[in-house]
Amino acid sequence: QVQLVESGGGLVQAGGSLRLSCAASGRSFSSYIMAWFRQAPGKEREFVSAINWGAITRYADSVKGRATISRDNAKNMVFLQMNSLKPEDTAVYYCAAWYSSTMSTPPKGAYWGQGTQVTVSS
Repeated sequence: QVQLVESGGGLVQAGGSLRLSCAASGRSFSSYIMAWFRQAPGKEREFVSAINWGAITRYADSVKGRATISRDNAKNMVFLQMNSLKPEDTAVYYCAAWYSSTMSTPPKGAYWGQGTQVTVSS
């Protein structure tokens, strides 16, 4: 079992930055793909970014160039640095973890956190 707890969300003005954190419990953290998804009101949850055990990263086109995902395997943490935030980045951001070779599509057995709200004001 893996438990994920997100933090770092909040209210920020457009153009600002936020750093989201996800703390993971459980064994073999370094073996998991760690990812961030988001869900805006009235919309489906969408992929934001992922990082695998080899620090290979993937980004959604909507955040490419503005987001940086990183992980600290010694501390069982994954981070998402978001810069140049836009109102359309407003969403609940979820941390996810899974074993798979697919970096942007979590399998049914993926672990999810409870989410952290990010609100970007114009």
